[in-house]
Amino acid sequence: MRVNRILLSSTLIVVALVLQVSILARLHLPGAVPDLLLLTVLGLAMVYGHVGGALVGFGAGLLADLAPPADHAAGRYALVLCVIGYLAGLVKPDHGRLKSATGPMAVVAAAAIGSTLLYAGVGALVGDTAARHVGLGSLLFTAALYDLLLAPFVVPGIMALARRAENDPLAGTNSAAAKATDISTGWLSGGTGLKIGGQRGGMRMKAARARLARAGRIKGVKRL
Repeated sequence: MRVNRILLSSTLIVVALVLQVSILARLHLPGAVPDLLLLTVLGLAMVYGHVGGALVGFGAGLLADLAPPADHAAGRYALVLCVIGYLAGLVKPDHGRLKSATGPMAVVAAAAIGSTLLYAGVGALVGDTAARHVGLGSLLFTAALYDLLLAPFVVPGIMALARRAENDPLAGTNSAAAKATDISTGWLSGGTGLKIGGQRGGMRMKAARARLARAGRIKGVKRL
């Protein structure tokens, strides 16, 4: 991943996690908690593609696993968001630009339901049966509802920031400067350009002297 991708993704993930833990988790809404971290991963994945989405999802999930008040095994949510980020990156729109809101909203709904099912499935494998006591059906419905209501305010902004970072003007300036450096290096290293110019100038001077000498000889012959 590029440096600008890493910096932007890290900043957005940390901000999303802080807001989710400090505000959204304390709203005590019925059912699931609005997953701002999931929406951030989806927005980045639909610009960076499946590989970038998987990496961003793994990093975001691992940070959520380690951040307090985490009450589950470390790596559980990292696996979930890694899979979700990879799948969301597969439906990346052309040039990362949205033509309509239907596709991204469908992705958000599928990701909300898929992440809840995958999280519950991984929990069942490690002996966590909390989803059964809460009710998996209500979790799926509320997770999709809350994420769909929050998505229009989060996903487009995340994608716009990611596209702006991808089209960083500093990259073009650096590449132009690198080309200029290469050209100047080619001219200065060993004096290649100057040598060629000197050789051409010397050849021209020799040719001019030869012409003058020939002209003098012809004039001398005419004098005789």
